[in-house]
Amino acid sequence: MQDLTKGSPIRIILWFTTPLLIGSFFQLAYNFADSMIVGHTLGQTAFASVGATGSLVFLIIGFAQGLTSGLSIVTSQKFGAGDQIGVKKSFVHGLFYSMAVSLVLSILALIFSRSMLVLMQTPERLLNHAHVFLLAIFGGMIFTILFNYLSSAIRALGNYKTPLIALMIACLINIILDFVFILNFHMGVFGAGLATIIAQAFSVFYLLFYIHFKVPYFQVGLADLKLDKINLKNHARLGFPMAFQASIIALGTITLQIALNKLGTDAVAAQSIASKTDQLAMFPMMNLGLAISTFTAQNYGAKQYQRILSGLKKTVIINILWSIFFATLLIVFNRFFSGLFVANASPTVLNLVLTYYIINGCCYWILSILFILRSFIQGLGYGFVPTLAGFMELIMRADVAIIGLIYFGFTGVATASPAAWIGSVLVLIPSTLILTRQLKARTIENKT
Repeated sequence: MQDLTKGSPIRIILWFTTPLLIGSFFQLAYNFADSMIVGHTLGQTAFASVGATGSLVFLIIGFAQGLTSGLSIVTSQKFGAGDQIGVKKSFVHGLFYSMAVSLVLSILALIFSRSMLVLMQTPERLLNHAHVFLLAIFGGMIFTILFNYLSSAIRALGNYKTPLIALMIACLINIILDFVFILNFHMGVFGAGLATIIAQAFSVFYLLFYIHFKVPYFQVGLADLKLDKINLKNHARLGFPMAFQASIIALGTITLQIALNKLGTDAVAAQSIASKTDQLAMFPMMNLGLAISTFTAQNYGAKQYQRILSGLKKTVIINILWSIFFATLLIVFNRFFSGLFVANASPTVLNLVLTYYIINGCCYWILSILFILRSFIQGLGYGFVPTLAGFMELIMRADVAIIGLIYFGFTGVATASPAAWIGSVLVLIPSTLILTRQLKARTIENKT
């Protein structure tokens, strides 16, 4: 376990971020393995069909991931305050919410997944492949949610190494099973989804094994499995706003996907390639956000307000510098990045992808600010403002996607995400200024 309330703030944050970043690239590796094997062995249509499910998967699983991240903030604050009993209670209540939500979401997703694909106007030639892939992903959702919750809970204690190891295990198993299921057993896109779920199941068992022997904070017996109204309320207050925030954002991406579906298979394939490459840009930004959230939560619990302000300022600068660097790299070497997924993509698809890279890459710096400010506010225990920012993202992304489709085609649709980022940041900046003033005032009070 690691106490983030001591030492140089930026050094601690970067030290905490590094394994998160390594873990994200392992996660990206096994996501890429699915996409690359599907794209290179099953062809552009199969690749596009998996890409067409992205926004719907984000809607369902994003809700669960937002929930587990919010639940772990309570754990982190209790740990920073030195409240061992509170940490254990937080873990139990978070585990309850994770299990309950996974059951409900799995049932709903399996029942309505095909109807949602039809509602999204998924092209007919992609529909069956997309539905089969979703059956595999949603059928094993309990492992996805538990993997995310257990990883978040362990990271809340400052332990970044164990979730990284679990992710490495998942990555290795997933890649192996991709080859086995797709190349040997010829299971198609269903095999790609099944490989992901089995890999996450193995990682869940590893994390449970680790907790049983190494994390006394989370070792619970029957006497500890008690729920109380106060903890249920406190965890719901943070967990569900972050969950709905993720789903609200996902609704915007679904609107974007519908607009792309109207443009045909080439546009869907281009978006599928571009969205995968987006992850390379977003993972460092996102992980700095995760780090500042845990850092803020622990230091808020310990009443180390000046450290929070110092860490916030420096992470914003670092994130902006990364976003500018990667955007330049992406635009200059666009054919290399696109070729990672589909070896023989048509010139039309490649040109559409380049258009996306230019429009979105030039706005990555706005996204970098969004990740840090949103995580900072969440780390303080405020869920409403990030949710409001999520609503603004939804409105901007949906409106611009629809208007852009009508007047500018793919180019107009590609501007929807930057518009959403701008809308969200316009909500987050005023709130951040208010909260930083409050932290400065509390810092002065502590000194006097």
